[in-house]
Amino acid sequence: MQFGTRKRRPLLCAALVAVALAGSFCSAAAEAEAHVTPVAAIHMREAATLAVVEGLTEYLPISSTGHMILVGHLMKLTVFGRDRSWLGREVIKSPAVDAYEIVIQLGAVLAVLGLYRKRVAQIGLGLLGQNKAGLRLAGLLAVAFLPAAVTGLLLHGAIKRHLFGPIPVAAALIIGGIVMIIAERSCTRRATAPSTGLDSVTWRQAAIIGVAQCLAMWPGMSRSMVTIVAGLLAGLNIVTSAKFSFLLALPTLGSATLYEAVRSGPQLLEFAGPGVVLVGLIISGAVAALSVRGFVKWLTGHGMWPFGIYRVILGAAVLILI
Repeated sequence: MQFGTRKRRPLLCAALVAVALAGSFCSAAAEAEAHVTPVAAIHMREAATLAVVEGLTEYLPISSTGHMILVGHLMKLTVFGRDRSWLGREVIKSPAVDAYEIVIQLGAVLAVLGLYRKRVAQIGLGLLGQNKAGLRLAGLLAVAFLPAAVTGLLLHGAIKRHLFGPIPVAAALIIGGIVMIIAERSCTRRATAPSTGLDSVTWRQAAIIGVAQCLAMWPGMSRSMVTIVAGLLAGLNIVTSAKFSFLLALPTLGSATLYEAVRSGPQLLEFAGPGVVLVGLIISGAVAALSVRGFVKWLTGHGMWPFGIYRVILGAAVLILI
């Protein structure tokens, strides 16, 4: 990794964005010090902002959940409670805000469905017994999906209570950023090798990615980062790892969206209204589609290291300023 002029530019941009976001978050946190009640309604501006953040960060290895937590607190959609622990202060969020942040993931799911419609159709034909390659890919995705699904069901409550605060998010951003940089440097030849395609993914590699995806339950770690790094370490090309990560998002995000829609749908419609939710879905989907296209193109020429440095700077700034 050589930091020439072309590589210093993304590094500088990453640093500026990270410090600005961390500073804004900490300023908002100071203003919210005395508040113990989260907001009662979400308006179009806040909804649209969260949708942009969701679409932009869902498939980038920088953690959409971590950024939603930071940006949501910046907009005062969450507040600090009075309880403290070694992980920091309790963060209070309306259940409907939480539901909105999860439901708009459907926009990101629809973006991948559109961009990879041929692969999705292949999987559909495979499930109908008409395409062996599609059936195999569906099986690989199921193997990679199940560990995180089981972990999420078992630990959902504990994760919500202990890890959805700024300190755990900042720690996850830093750790994940360091892991990304080390993994890419140690797998340089493999990462930059020509893409061998999704048909080359083995059952062992899918299982490794699935187990690793459990780490993404920690907000700030990033599902995309974990699956791409696991794919690299398991022997996949970086672009193939990213594409497998995109398709793995379909069952992962789709199931979470369905669960939250059933559990908190009435609250969400009362809190935000159907119009706000619809706008959020459209915005998150459009931004996610652009993000996926740009990310794949970026990986072929630059790799993941700027995202790793961004994560480390953002996490460190939050820890220092909070």
